[in-house]
Amino acid sequence: MNLTQDEWVSQFEADENAVILDVRTEDECDQGIIEGSINIDIHKGQEFIDAIAALDKSKNYYVYCRSGVRSAKACEIMNELGIENAYNLLGGIIEWNGDIV
Repeated sequence: MNLTQDEWVSQFEADENAVILDVRTEDECDQGIIEGSINIDIHKGQEFIDAIAALDKSKNYYVYCRSGVRSAKACEIMNELGIENAYNLLGGIIEWNGDIV
């Protein structure tokens, strides 16, 4: 499900079962991440699939990348692997107004 930044942040902040997932490359993450996020690089193919499949399916995942394209794809894959609640950040980190660390 695609959410605007405002929707993504307000929903995440009210969600006690939330995990922030960054699907960018390690090099991109070195330039800054949204605080508290975990990184699983979507470009790693089967390794990405295996890591997603191992995640707790009862959690709600808030997913972002650089522009929102890879994270949208990641959400589709997550849904296919049985994770019902995956929320894509429209615009990605390049349009992010919040803090990065």
